[in-house]
Amino acid sequence: MTFAASSLTSPPETARALDLAAACGRLEVDDAAALLAAGGPDLDQLLELAGAMRDAGLEASGRPRVITYSRKVFVPLTTLCRDRCHYCVFVDTPGQLLKKHKPAFMSPGQVLAVVRQGQAMGCKEVLLTLGDRPEDRWPEARAWLDDHGFASTLDYVGHIARLVTAETGLLAHLNPGVMSAGELRMLRPTAPSMGMMLETTSRRLFEEPGQVHFGSPDKDPALRLSVIDAAGQERIPFTTGILVGIGETIRDRAESLVELRDANERHRIDGQGHIQEVIVQNFRAKPRTAMQGAPDAELLEYVAAVAVARLVMGPRMRIQVPPNLSDPAEFDLLVRAGADDWGGVSPLTADHVNPERPWPHLEDLALRTAELGFELRERLTAQPEFVLGAGTWIDPGLRPAVERLADPATGLARVTPAASSQVQSSGDTPATPAAPAARRTGIRRLAETAASDPLALDDAEWARLLEATGTDLDSLTETADDVRRYTVGEAVSLVVNRNLTSSGLRPVATDDPVTFSLDDVGAIAADAWDLGATELCVQGLLPGDVDAQGYLDIVRAAKAAAPGIHLHAYRPQDVRDLAERGGLGLDGALAAMRDAGVDTVPGTGVKVLSERVRALVAPADLAIEPWVEGITAAHRAGFRSTSVIFYGHVETAAERIAHLRRLRAIQDETRGFTEFVPIPLPGPAGDVPLVAGRAPIDEHRAMVAVSRLLLSGSIPHVQIPWTRVGREASAVLLQSGGDDLGGTLLDGRVKPETGIECGLELPVADASAIAARLFRPFRLRTTDYREPRSREADR
Repeated sequence: MTFAASSLTSPPETARALDLAAACGRLEVDDAAALLAAGGPDLDQLLELAGAMRDAGLEASGRPRVITYSRKVFVPLTTLCRDRCHYCVFVDTPGQLLKKHKPAFMSPGQVLAVVRQGQAMGCKEVLLTLGDRPEDRWPEARAWLDDHGFASTLDYVGHIARLVTAETGLLAHLNPGVMSAGELRMLRPTAPSMGMMLETTSRRLFEEPGQVHFGSPDKDPALRLSVIDAAGQERIPFTTGILVGIGETIRDRAESLVELRDANERHRIDGQGHIQEVIVQNFRAKPRTAMQGAPDAELLEYVAAVAVARLVMGPRMRIQVPPNLSDPAEFDLLVRAGADDWGGVSPLTADHVNPERPWPHLEDLALRTAELGFELRERLTAQPEFVLGAGTWIDPGLRPAVERLADPATGLARVTPAASSQVQSSGDTPATPAAPAARRTGIRRLAETAASDPLALDDAEWARLLEATGTDLDSLTETADDVRRYTVGEAVSLVVNRNLTSSGLRPVATDDPVTFSLDDVGAIAADAWDLGATELCVQGLLPGDVDAQGYLDIVRAAKAAAPGIHLHAYRPQDVRDLAERGGLGLDGALAAMRDAGVDTVPGTGVKVLSERVRALVAPADLAIEPWVEGITAAHRAGFRSTSVIFYGHVETAAERIAHLRRLRAIQDETRGFTEFVPIPLPGPAGDVPLVAGRAPIDEHRAMVAVSRLLLSGSIPHVQIPWTRVGREASAVLLQSGGDDLGGTLLDGRVKPETGIECGLELPVADASAIAARLFRPFRLRTTDYREPRSREADR
């Protein structure tokens, strides 16, 4: 992308600043402000200069064309805070905590449960994020600290950081807000790095009523700059940065960047300052905040801020841009602007500060980075220069832990495969290791053990959890919901979609409302798109007298009418029918689906992965091993899929557990499942309780909770089938480990009866209301749990 000329000549101040930057001169506030306002060809030149400076710095560091990231676990140690920032959804009040059944602070056990799962997925950083000094505002925070023997929140932060490294070997990055020099000194032996965003030097935003930082004592710019200086005095590798688009002026941005450079230079040792990276973060408005109606940071202003940060801070500084806060299509501009670090990205936990913005998949981030001409490399929480200079920058007590995780030649993370679950991948009942007898105690202890290590329980112990009742069931669901909260986060998600049952395809139109022609398909897809749907879900065997090419014709017709819609199409049984009757073979059928426009596939068409159960309940379903072969082949062909269980009929607790283990084994092999949906079987064969006399809602609570615990760290999302359990029960199950409500299931205005579950709709406003009642954020998602693109991007 190049930018059209906004005028015939550059403003003189911009031309002077560009000339100074081209000569590698030192930029001051006036120069930075002029560059921040650059547009058209001036912006092109600005990006070119910033990118060239970044490239020179990487070359000098021995990492040419490398963009780094840290594989992390995000731990929200407490969401209580004494500040009142107008854009924040991270914080809670004590009353909100009570309504969410959420503790004032995460316990050591809860922290370790999440961290150990992250360790198994190859994470090396534990980001401890929390509100500023909550005990100064909330008696509940002070009481919790007193009850647990801690003098302050920072005292507890240090305890957790030490515990994490001692128990797992992972390294903490501390982000507890404003700290004094003494507090920084106290915490230095517990973590290789710390951080606190400057955000802005604007005193107007802090002092003026109604502005974003008014009423937040820890947002005083002078106070925050003193913390950054104190970190330098204590020789702490420090992360800081600016927030773009919160009401600050261009000059405020310029002053903020220059202040950060000057602070870094004041504490140089052998040419290396203590600021290890400068984050340039774009503001994103969040619902239920004072700034919910404010516009997001304007893209080109944000890109210019990244470029000016590079030119002000110089070639040795790492300039970080959070990848989840930008559309992947915008990455090109950010990299052109001189960014060289994506920051922390978690394969396990949500961004609890920005819960509506999921992390990119690491495979996708690596691919996009490569497309931009760079290699993605993992680093530790401390940037490589500080790891290699550990004698100066890292406490002696932490150096052995850092050395175990660091490549001694580069200072980057050692290249080690993430630990994976060792579970058999065939057979109805995969073998599992027995748990030590000493751990075979109460349900709460079993659930807590499962939360920390899902593979630690044997089948009999998992069956005990599935059969829990009364207060034991309450303990189970509370533990599962904690795992949900501290991994995928608080957001409740939903995709706007419509169903189309492909079994209804006919060569010509009929009067039967459940049938349709190819001409109808285009109208159905276009109508769904016009109503706001991002997904069309298509599944069902074609009639035997309809050519198998009809599967592909449906997809082509839908894509032709609505090119931007996501086609979630065809179960393994449908794909096999296309493969066999179409003469394509399984791999050929999948390739043809991709070429036609299928994006993802449903992992449905199976009840329980047991031939005994299939023979009794669904003999017409695809046999178990062909189903596994089909879904595995789809994953290998690049399709992601859902996964399901239909429970509450003839299956035993052991068969449910075997089913979950088999799905986890497939996931270990392919990483293709995006979510798991535990669905109670309807009809005369269904509604059979696993525990005689247990209420239906408790049957569902147990199934959802065990699904969350056993699949945690493997299949991230647990979807609640609201069409089967109802809206009220769905709210309960969202408090038992669930995080997703599936789809809206729009009927549409064109042949609504052609979709399965016609007549059942969950409007976005109703789903949002369910989340609001639980005091949880709500977000719309795509089929594969990304952010929906703006409709403008698809025009």
